[in-house]
Amino acid sequence: MARLVRVVLLVCAAARAGGAPPGGSGYLAPAGEWTPVQSGSRHGVDDALMTRNGIIEGFPVRNAHCSGRFWHITDLHLDPSYRLSPDPTKVCYSSQGAPATHAGPFGHFLCDSPYALIQSAFAHMAPLTRPQDFIIWTGDSPPHVPADELSTDAVVQLIGNMTQTIRQHFPKLTVFPALGNHDYWPQDQMPSSPNAIYQAAAQLWKPWLQPDALRTLSRGGFYSQLVKPGLRVLSLNTILYYGPDRATENATDPAGQFQWLEATLRDAARRREKVYVIAHVPVGYLPYARNTPAVRERHNERLVAIFRAHGAVIAGHFYGHTHRDSVMVLLDRRGKPLTSLFVSPAVTPLKHAEEPYSNNPALRAYLYDAGDYAVLDVWQYFLNLTEANEKQRADWRLEYIMTEAFGLRDLRPPRLLRLGLGFLLPPADAFRRYFAHFMVSYDGGGVCEGECKLLQVCAVMHLDRRAYSRCVAGGRSPPHIDTQYV
Repeated sequence: MARLVRVVLLVCAAARAGGAPPGGSGYLAPAGEWTPVQSGSRHGVDDALMTRNGIIEGFPVRNAHCSGRFWHITDLHLDPSYRLSPDPTKVCYSSQGAPATHAGPFGHFLCDSPYALIQSAFAHMAPLTRPQDFIIWTGDSPPHVPADELSTDAVVQLIGNMTQTIRQHFPKLTVFPALGNHDYWPQDQMPSSPNAIYQAAAQLWKPWLQPDALRTLSRGGFYSQLVKPGLRVLSLNTILYYGPDRATENATDPAGQFQWLEATLRDAARRREKVYVIAHVPVGYLPYARNTPAVRERHNERLVAIFRAHGAVIAGHFYGHTHRDSVMVLLDRRGKPLTSLFVSPAVTPLKHAEEPYSNNPALRAYLYDAGDYAVLDVWQYFLNLTEANEKQRADWRLEYIMTEAFGLRDLRPPRLLRLGLGFLLPPADAFRRYFAHFMVSYDGGGVCEGECKLLQVCAVMHLDRRAYSRCVAGGRSPPHIDTQYV
């Protein structure tokens, strides 16, 4: 493996200005009035050196023939109503009346993202990108607000303005999007037939996607496309399997996506391609709720079966939705690790008023092996929201490098399995670090022990009902895991 070399980079910190996007009044700005700051603009931007242990930090570069990298952004959740107000109950509609006290220009933990926060994230990320990079964007542009505050037109406008913002910051990079459960109106209710949202997304994403991809996107909200010879992105519409989606609750194969998925994976194998699966809602079990798969249980079982059957083709999974930072490793029925799965934390810092913790805003980059496309590392960036509001300046910085944080050689499936098994053993330092990163270094995140830790660890290693149930019932990893692969 090529030796890691760090690049010294000067990184632009983010815009100071808060409030709604320019030109807007009321809850949503009229179509076409939001004008994102051009990438590289000096408008409202301060230069800052992003340092780690006194060294200017950038991003790893390996021999171009040995590795590549791509970026992951998710859960932007723009709230155009966000504005600093003397009445803390009127700072943002997404707080739904809860008082957002001490709100600042870059947001509040009871609110979805102000435009300044999203701008600051992209302003940090843009100077770090290279022409050969690509971006995955795993959905959710609209805010968490009651259905009567939005409409189909409003959702399309929000997706469109986030698309425009991304294009203006990254004009030369290809972006592979996936639809989220909030990218529909009413939220969660995505149908299995063509509709205005799927068709609008296909129009908006024409600069990035090929005709074949746009065709299936406009019909069912999913697609696949070749990134480069040998590597394909497969974007699933997992909202079709999401529990709250009443439009598909009785369907065996909504939109025919299972059939299409298996056919696409078989074709990729014949062409000797590797596949990155991207989607909004993950497969597997939620790490913070007992016995709760992220999608319907029967659909989760089928997804796990398909992903196991095609484990030799799939080089990685990449999801959003939970707003938290977590990993999973897909095992076959004998306990052999097959595939690494990554759930990226959100840009939005939103939490419900009764929740004890949230996440700081985040974005990340992956380093991958250019030979087999296995994921080698994660570079996780974050914004300390409390500090940014106090300083009136968004200093995004590196939170952690995953291989360094956990002493791993790379992030191939055997290494992630070893990490998950290590969480069960004393001392608990590795798991404490993992849980701190789960919340993106949120201030006062608390301790995860007992039941909390059990659910986290079982979710890392067990994606199907039988294995997960044995894990949570037994209070430890079931004995069928074969440690010869670790």
